[in-house]
Amino acid sequence: MKLPIYCPSCENPLKVSQLKCDACNTQVNGNYELPLYLKLSRDEQDFIMEFFLASGSIKEMSKQAGISYPTMRNKMDDMIEKIKKMTSND
Repeated sequence: MKLPIYCPSCENPLKVSQLKCDACNTQVNGNYELPLYLKLSRDEQDFIMEFFLASGSIKEMSKQAGISYPTMRNKMDDMIEKIKKMTSND
């Protein structure tokens, strides 16, 4: 199941308000920000994981995906810009 990151009613970002330990049932309540990685779409998270597993090689990623290096580089640049915007708003 995918973690929801936006309110289904008003589409504003959601925050974590409770964490629970399955082993001892301890619960922690508060108002916590989601980590940046979890604020990204599933496709964007997968892209980052693929980049990591390709040892940071855009060339290897483009080869595995069967697309040209420039296309993969553009996807990477778009992701970098999105993350920069997200971190500048914090």
